[in-house]
Amino acid sequence: MELFHKLARRNITISKQSGFGAKWRQQWEEVFARHLTAEEKRNIHLYDDDGANGYLWHVFSYETRDCLTEEEAEAAFDREEKKCCYIFFQHSDDAFKVEDASGLKAVDLVTENGEYADLYVVDSEFNWTFVITHERGWLGPYFSRR
Repeated sequence: MELFHKLARRNITISKQSGFGAKWRQQWEEVFARHLTAEEKRNIHLYDDDGANGYLWHVFSYETRDCLTEEEAEAAFDREEKKCCYIFFQHSDDAFKVEDASGLKAVDLVTENGEYADLYVVDSEFNWTFVITHERGWLGPYFSRR
């Protein structure tokens, strides 16, 4: 819970949302990967399958959806007018709600020990997403709009 405490120490109003991780991953897929067929999703390893970990952010790394990357993605996220947003993770059902995210910046989401390395942030309407991957420095971060 390093991230939760880190944000709380910055006086960012954050609350734990038990049971919402899977729900928000599903909603993210419905919004940001809806253009892909089931076969295309398998081809880009969107899901855990045959011993390989799946990642929703593969829609960006396989270039099947337009996005900003790296510093441009971080800058777009920092500039975004953020009100309520959700934070959730690829391989954890932990999820957080940030009531007033106006002060939330990309640098706030990086953790020292790699906890929650595959992190997704969306506004409450899923109009945009910011993703930090475990491949930081090689793939991502990504920012995309609906």
